[in-house]
Amino acid sequence: MHIGSFASKMFGKGIFFVLGFLFLTPNLFAQTSSFDQLKQRFDSGEVFAADFDHIYTDSYTEESTSSSGNIWIDENRYKLQSEGQTIVVDGETSRVYDANRNRVIIDTYNPEDDDFAPSRMLSGIDSTYSVSEQREDSRTIITLTSNDDFSVFTLVEIVLDNQLRPQRITAWDISDNEIVTTFNNGRFLNPESGLFELDYPEDAEIVDMRY
Repeated sequence: MHIGSFASKMFGKGIFFVLGFLFLTPNLFAQTSSFDQLKQRFDSGEVFAADFDHIYTDSYTEESTSSSGNIWIDENRYKLQSEGQTIVVDGETSRVYDANRNRVIIDTYNPEDDDFAPSRMLSGIDSTYSVSEQREDSRTIITLTSNDDFSVFTLVEIVLDNQLRPQRITAWDISDNEIVTTFNNGRFLNPESGLFELDYPEDAEIVDMRY
């Protein structure tokens, strides 16, 4: 699928590994009751919405790139808004609106070609990880550690608040690059009609890549 330069520019450094953690199978996290409860919220149809700040730091150059915006996630879909662009993926079709070009790109969605698809992220988080959970004041901290040479991430720290809302996910990959995604104003919403629709002006150029 061709989600477009927005994806490669803004999120190619790993923001959407976050989605993978929100959809992990209960087998991996059987030891972590908090994460199992979080997954149940998605299974029941709730939508997690938040503002996000994302920082990727290269371990070699020590340079950082950052992005911020809004995100909505349910069990199968996600919607992102950041810097004049919006992505909506419903599991079958991807739609990207670029306000700067007033253009919409529509394409068939293939998780295998999506660097930030939940299913792709799951391929990097498997039984090679050991999982621990601890409480600190009103927060729950879940830590994943792997010594496998083929693991995508060697260490991941997930922070949930006392209502099981993700607050921060920090990960270090095999090259010691650091990926930090912070969620602000996180809340769970009941599903509503039109939430995952893409809004754009009537005069926007439509580029349909499905044919």
